[in-house]
Amino acid sequence: MTLLMVRHGQASFGKANYDELSERGHLQAYHLGLWLADHQHRFSHIRIGGMHRHKQTLDGIAKAYEERGLQLPQHDVDHGLNEFDHGSVFSAYMQQHADHPIVKAAATGETRATGAMVHAALLAWVDDRLGDLPETWHNFGMRARLAAERLHDVEGDETLVVSSGGLISRIAQAALDIPDQRAVDLNISLRNSALSEFHARDRQWRLGMWNALPHLHNAKDMWTYF
Repeated sequence: MTLLMVRHGQASFGKANYDELSERGHLQAYHLGLWLADHQHRFSHIRIGGMHRHKQTLDGIAKAYEERGLQLPQHDVDHGLNEFDHGSVFSAYMQQHADHPIVKAAATGETRATGAMVHAALLAWVDDRLGDLPETWHNFGMRARLAAERLHDVEGDETLVVSSGGLISRIAQAALDIPDQRAVDLNISLRNSALSEFHARDRQWRLGMWNALPHLHNAKDMWTYF
């Protein structure tokens, strides 16, 4: 069995409610749906996380399938596929390092500085240096592992999964058996609406493809990380 895992489209980074796709995020999801429909992806099952941006991303994919005269199967929701509470992680890091240059630069919304701050905050979370948070790095990894295990029980040849960058990265970490710091690198690298493919082997997931954007190959201005 194959999993085609999709990171949600661009959400509303920096807005009061992050858990809403931006206009660009809706377009990313729609173009992904067109590409999937046109390249003969006929999913036997669909599973998504419980966040609004996950459902909105699936809605964009479904809209494209409808326009092609195709119907997707009914989806189910697994809240284990939800993202970690990035707001608490980043806020804790920024409070601890309020005078750090990258924190000050990230506060202005500058993309490169934001990426550097996110990377530093995630590494601090890995090392348990951020104090009391809703979920530890270890517990987040356990949640991702259990969600991945439940996917082995889905029947069919190809399952579509819509989730978030951190969660998909933890599943990839287990598939590749790499250290926590490399999982952070995977998380940082994953673009909005990107495809990653996993194959089942002896009730383990093996990585077949990472971070692909075939639906946006002629639209690099649509490539986003945040």
